[in-house]
Amino acid sequence: MTSTPSQYRSPRRAAFTLVEVMLVIVILTVLAGIAVVGVQQTMARAGKGEATIFVKSMKTPLEQFFMDHKRYPTTAEGLDALLNPPPDVDESKGVWPYIDPSAVKADPWGMPYQYAYPGQRNPNSYDLWSLGPDRAPDTGDEIGNW
Repeated sequence: MTSTPSQYRSPRRAAFTLVEVMLVIVILTVLAGIAVVGVQQTMARAGKGEATIFVKSMKTPLEQFFMDHKRYPTTAEGLDALLNPPPDVDESKGVWPYIDPSAVKADPWGMPYQYAYPGQRNPNSYDLWSLGPDRAPDTGDEIGNW
């Protein structure tokens, strides 16, 4: 029997080398990092959009309150005056609640919306704002009606 050259070759193993496995892990880690950053940026934009919509949507009920009672809710009464009649107003002149009770909630970052009348930025009207993503006042990322 004659031997062929293929009989003397060592069988090749069908497996990945450590370098190949590490390269795949690095690539997957980079892709995951890019995806996480993209999701975080999208969530930040969505939160700002939600706060903007809330602030704008409160204009109509606050203006209706003003037309019915010839004043805006005070700072102390806040947005709760749109849900429950303040003690010094004639309940028959209003349509309580002016808003759906589920509408008054925390901003997208878990903080209550801020309300002031008279406003500092709108001295003849009210200020309504969210503290923004950093949850701190006067840092420039507030979302308000100004």
